[in-house]
Amino acid sequence: MYPGTFAATTPDKPALIRPSTGERVTYRELTDNSTRIANHLHDLGIGRGDTIAIVSDNDLRVFDVYWAAVRSGMYVTAVNHHLTPAEVNYILDDCDARAVFASAAVAGAVSEAHRIEALSDDSRRVAWGGPVDGFLDYPEVLAAASDAPLTDQPRGADMLYSSGTTGRPKGIKPSLPGVQVDEAPDLISQVFGPVYGFGPDTVYLSPAPLYHAAPLRYCAMTNALGGTVIVMDHFEPETALRYIDEYSVTHSQWVPTMFVRMLKLPDGVRDRYDVSSMKVAIHAAAPCPAEVKRRMIDWWGPVINEYYAATEAAGVTLIGSADSSTHPGSVGRAVLGVVHICGPDGEPLPAGEVGTVYFERDEMPFVYHNDPSKTAQAQHPGHANWATTGDLGYVDDEGFLYLTDRQAFTIISGGVNIYPQESENVLINHPAVYDVGVIGLPDDDLGERPVGFVQLVDGAEASDRLAAELVDFAKAELASFKVPKEIRFVDDLPRTPTGKLVKGELRKRVLESFS
Repeated sequence: MYPGTFAATTPDKPALIRPSTGERVTYRELTDNSTRIANHLHDLGIGRGDTIAIVSDNDLRVFDVYWAAVRSGMYVTAVNHHLTPAEVNYILDDCDARAVFASAAVAGAVSEAHRIEALSDDSRRVAWGGPVDGFLDYPEVLAAASDAPLTDQPRGADMLYSSGTTGRPKGIKPSLPGVQVDEAPDLISQVFGPVYGFGPDTVYLSPAPLYHAAPLRYCAMTNALGGTVIVMDHFEPETALRYIDEYSVTHSQWVPTMFVRMLKLPDGVRDRYDVSSMKVAIHAAAPCPAEVKRRMIDWWGPVINEYYAATEAAGVTLIGSADSSTHPGSVGRAVLGVVHICGPDGEPLPAGEVGTVYFERDEMPFVYHNDPSKTAQAQHPGHANWATTGDLGYVDDEGFLYLTDRQAFTIISGGVNIYPQESENVLINHPAVYDVGVIGLPDDDLGERPVGFVQLVDGAEASDRLAAELVDFAKAELASFKVPKEIRFVDDLPRTPTGKLVKGELRKRVLESFS
């Protein structure tokens, strides 16, 4: 399936809605626009296997370009517009972008990228939302392009870049499937569509940036299956609840920090909005603290579903509300790939022991573009078809997977491994805590010591007494060695717009600011 299917059957149905501006794109418009952009690219000699890039805020025109690429056998790279021009340039160079589409709202992200200048034909540089130096105007490009139906529509794919929270972003390049776009579903629609009941009646709320893998892919899946996407400019807790109520949202996707923000709204605000239309509320990107998930289920009902996956699509686990109550803290059992937990030597570990999480597939499902050494690092030393993204965890006797943290975030204190996520999951439930991050800082005696950095809710006051209370709060649920030795209060924590805590940046801030 793809939007063209529904342009023929429900042409005037909204495929995409942006409430902040009132914009709506019908299936007829999405199909016509993507056809025109595809023809524009074909006229430039850009075709199967080539890459085009998008640097944009959450603008609906992103999907014109996305579907133009996916119905033309191309790769499409959505670039994080919060990156510096140098970082944007690195990605545009690395993916070998043959054309770039940009939003005037984030023009600064492309203003100094020499890759843009290298695209000497300005037809390869197109901008919407206002003038951008060196770019053609998007409406003019659409109007000039042919609307002739495409006779050959090989299925393309996204080629996205890791968020770079532990290093330079890596381009994740899947193999192209070698079929026409209407012959077989994409992997996301194939795996998640039936499980979560996506279809023509779906109204999907997307509160996250479209350059991130899950929002881009789930919005695309919704359109591939005939539903309607509600695109937020950015997440804001009360606005999200208002949109659920106003648009009778049936499906949505979140990260745990968004759940926390909504739960910390006053009861009177939360009770103001009807969320009973929600059939499936999906969360991913980071494990959800068990208590946070329990409170969300109490509020929204048994519609909370979690999956564990990554941009690399090495494998997938799923868990619903019922299993979450009997296996608190688990991210579920595998539905794509076979989970293996391995020690540092690559040997499989028994149930209950923490090690590196690998997924076994028929073949390696991805490569890191232009970086064979990082691709090799993601493969098991003895099994080329086992892949990891560096997460640590364990499985129980029933095959449920539990994540403990990422290898890069593990604190080694006095020779003991400490997984900071465990204490973060406890501390976030304290009523005074708005956000929390735990990292290891140098210690002359232990090598490293765990230190908690806490952003307080409005009205809470930082004090030694509160810091001691937070330590005791964590000790009530965790072994003492896992609990931060110290609590420091901060104004904010560095998170990506997708909700991931950037611990490298936090550590850098701390080492620069504290002696």
